[in-house]
Amino acid sequence: MDSTQLYEAKCMVGTTELSVSVGKLAKQAGGAVLVRYGDSVVLATATRSKEIRDIGYFPLTVDFEEKMYAAGKIPGGFIKREGRASDHAVLSARIVDRSIRPMFPKGYKNEVQVICLALSSDMENPFDILGLVGASAALGISDIPFDGPVAAVRIGRLEGKFIVNPTFSQLEKCDIDIIVAGTGESINMVEGEASEVDESVFVEALETAREPLKALVEMQKEMIAKIGKTKSTFEVREIDAELVKQVTEFAEPLISALENMKKVEREEGIEAIKKEAIEKFAVKDDVTDAVIVKDVKDILEEVEGKIVRGMICGKGIRPDGRKMDEIRQISCEVSLLPRTHGSGLFTRGQTQALSILTLGTIRDAQRIDGISKSGNKPYMHQYNFPPFSVGETKFMRGPSRRDIGHGMLAERALARMIPAEEDFPYAIRVVSEVLESNGSSSMASVCGSTLALLDAGVPIKSPIAGIAMGLVVEENGKAHILTDIQGVEDHLGDMDFKVAGSTKGITAVQMDIKVKGITSEVMAEAMQKARAARLSILEKMMAVIDKPRADMSPYAPRFYIIRVEVDKIGTVIGPGGKTIRRIIEETGTEIDIEDDGRVYIYAVDKEAGERAKAMVEGLVEEVEVGRIYTGTVRRIMNFGAFVEVLPNVEGLVHISQLKNERVNKVEDVVNVGDTVKVRVREIDDQGRVNLTMKGLDA
Repeated sequence: MDSTQLYEAKCMVGTTELSVSVGKLAKQAGGAVLVRYGDSVVLATATRSKEIRDIGYFPLTVDFEEKMYAAGKIPGGFIKREGRASDHAVLSARIVDRSIRPMFPKGYKNEVQVICLALSSDMENPFDILGLVGASAALGISDIPFDGPVAAVRIGRLEGKFIVNPTFSQLEKCDIDIIVAGTGESINMVEGEASEVDESVFVEALETAREPLKALVEMQKEMIAKIGKTKSTFEVREIDAELVKQVTEFAEPLISALENMKKVEREEGIEAIKKEAIEKFAVKDDVTDAVIVKDVKDILEEVEGKIVRGMICGKGIRPDGRKMDEIRQISCEVSLLPRTHGSGLFTRGQTQALSILTLGTIRDAQRIDGISKSGNKPYMHQYNFPPFSVGETKFMRGPSRRDIGHGMLAERALARMIPAEEDFPYAIRVVSEVLESNGSSSMASVCGSTLALLDAGVPIKSPIAGIAMGLVVEENGKAHILTDIQGVEDHLGDMDFKVAGSTKGITAVQMDIKVKGITSEVMAEAMQKARAARLSILEKMMAVIDKPRADMSPYAPRFYIIRVEVDKIGTVIGPGGKTIRRIIEETGTEIDIEDDGRVYIYAVDKEAGERAKAMVEGLVEEVEVGRIYTGTVRRIMNFGAFVEVLPNVEGLVHISQLKNERVNKVEDVVNVGDTVKVRVREIDDQGRVNLTMKGLDA
């Protein structure tokens, strides 16, 4: 039996059956499977190139395609065709990529492309994890060398109970939403968010994922054993042993001398050693051997990694001389920019993030119309990583997948801390500009964004900080955890584990590893050390600004909330929107009216906001007998004057009620357009309002 014949495997995951079928679709791909969970369906394919790309990294590409037809929708706009990948699709592709990349054998250089195509969405069961299960299964049955399988499940917690693969409706009420990938025995990717949960609860969530992961992996193993293709063989070119010996002896003392240096100085030193080594070993008779040049570079990287890892494991010393749990120097500033609504600058060592916040009206919220969920997103965080932040030059062509992923991580870290719309009815956009980077710029953007939110006067539930933890694993399996990793430790180490949270608990995590997997015990230790670091960072941040500012920027919009009876909404809007447009035009404010009777008024000028508020209140206010109003004379009749006491509400001041003494002619006392004080004398059984001016000043 092979992978072009019909085959189906099934497995219960949570309360729903997951099926993987093969042999009906996409039979020319290297491997193709159809994954179904509920009515959500993903086609996953894996294909390799026949040619080897002899480059310095493994050429793996993962694409996640979301088409609106999956949810029975037609794309908006004029083109009626999907354009660039949505943020959700990019994030789903990153989850697949980060989970499968460590599982390929070292030295494999054929280009591999994994494509996950969402064919059907029931708008209840998330399909990002289906893409990963499908990608692993497609790779497993193909001829592509792959040290899998792996699987993924989503873990939620609702009312204190863990749920495997919760639906979207359940997730809205969950205080944990994480994706865990691995084999069940070990974990190789974690991503998600939580509502300030304790580290011990997070470990429980990881343990909850263990059994369903094992079941999914076993299902794939059985399928691979029955229909999997024979894996293609490949050769890894061995570097000449004598060259390795000579370059190592030359470079080891030079690279060791670069310890404790700053990033730029260290990189310049490595480049100088690299240049000298190439001239010494790869140039003969003024001719440069390109193959030897590449070999020399590879040897130097191995030497650098050996030295860095050896110092960490053997002496507990890091490249910049810090202790294993030591955080780099931190500085925080707020209110850097004069016209923005809030700003925060967070600097940790040679990593610096400037977060700028803008407040807008609810109509400025991001509209999401996708195949997984739809609605408005009032809090947005965006992350930019310009090339100058690492001293490089390159084209700037919009946000990369990395930018989108890091921005979403920071957004998740803070999203659950944003006040409810009814308490703070603003759209909030935070943009983190990374101005300098030497490790964990995403966590710096979390800290900078917290500063910006407080600076803008946003009443967040708790301040949030983030830290990146690293790992170096010895050949004997002994693990060394590093706090606040820098670039070289990320590059040469085995893990990048980002943890964000408050003093109460975790709000977001993201873990990538280069090894096949780690145990939950190692993750638990890393989280405890991350907590200690997080509390230390929060203390430094709170020394600069410890609560939201009482007053917002004078350039930020102010808001007023008025609640009106639902049957009065039409009165506020007016025929064809005439009334509400008049108020907006006269006051220069923005007004939004919700179906439940909430009226939001936004104004930069306080006086304009107060005026608009009074006008709306006047539209729905009921006239009270005995109350004194200041009104405008609208009409004059022989028997009296009609005075507008509330918008569109007029009452009659009979000629006998204009003054205490007799009045012969109404115009002797008032004229059209006059502003007068009146008291409501009565409202008769026909609803007519009768007024008096007796005893009141004109």
